[in-house]
Amino acid sequence: MKRVMGSIAGICLLILAIGCAPGNLSTREKRSGVGGATTGGAPGTAVVQPGAGAAIGGSLGLVTGVLVGDQLQGQESRQADQQRQIEGNQAEIQRQRKDMEKLRRQGEY
Repeated sequence: MKRVMGSIAGICLLILAIGCAPGNLSTREKRSGVGGATTGGAPGTAVVQPGAGAAIGGSLGLVTGVLVGDQLQGQESRQADQQRQIEGNQAEIQRQRKDMEKLRRQGEY
C-alpha cells in the first residue's frame, strides 16, 4: 500500500510541476518529464525503499530525458532553419521566373 501511495504522490508532484511551468513546454522539458517519470517509477517499485528508488530513478531519468530532449530540440531547430531556407529559395525562384517572363514579353514586342 505504501508503494502505491508513493507512486501516486510522485505522479501528482510531476503533474503539479509540469502544470506550473510558465508558457509552452519545450521538447527538452517534455522529454525530461517523461523520462524522469518512466525511469523513476521502475526502480521506485522494485526496491525496498520506494522513496529512495524514485529519487534515484527520477534523477537518472531527468539526466537521460534532458540529453534526449536536447538532441530532439536541436534537430527540430535545424529542420526549422532548413524549412526557412527552402521557403526563401522558393520565393527567389518565383521572382526569377517573373523576371524571365517579363524579359520574354519585352523581346516579343
